[in-house]
Amino acid sequence: MKIVASRYIYSAFIKAHMPQTKPIVSIENVVASATVNQTVNLNLITQIFPDVEYHPDQFPGLVFRLRSPKTATLIFSSGKMVCTGAKSEKMAIQAVKSVVLKLKKGGIPLEHEPQIEIQNIVASASLGGKIHLELAARVLPRSMYEPEQFPGLIHRMLDPKTVILLFASGKLVCTGAKKESEVYRAVHNLHTLLEEKNLMIYEG
Repeated sequence: MKIVASRYIYSAFIKAHMPQTKPIVSIENVVASATVNQTVNLNLITQIFPDVEYHPDQFPGLVFRLRSPKTATLIFSSGKMVCTGAKSEKMAIQAVKSVVLKLKKGGIPLEHEPQIEIQNIVASASLGGKIHLELAARVLPRSMYEPEQFPGLIHRMLDPKTVILLFASGKLVCTGAKKESEVYRAVHNLHTLLEEKNLMIYEG
């Protein structure tokens, strides 16, 4: 009986300390930078690919859009590139490689494969409950909350190094991650902390 009772108490303890809901995370935008380590003739690209956007009097970069994966890649004459709009690390890398391949097939002389690096991942998430924002601002370290200027609380997490915008609705935006795994870890860590500090409000 003691063993059964102990198991019951342990089970109740674990349940009480586990988050009541599992956050729903959505990757919104992955930004990747790349370089082909050589100069690129942007005017030649516009001649071969008439659909690209290039207005050097307004912006020094050329915009090369892909339908699949749906992304926009900025190309500079230095050979540097910035890809935005991807929904995953894999998609961002695939997009840059696709752009470079299209340029090569179109006759643009590129001698090197692109060196690609993920710079930032923006994700949104729902924690499944509301948040005591005013109390959270006093309890959470490295947080800033000025509701008269912005409705969200800004929380800077050290590990993983991210910035999270928290809203009273339980929605959040996470920026600064370099890997998708960091996004999920940041959201999980914050959700667990909010639970531990009794800052979550669940209805029903």
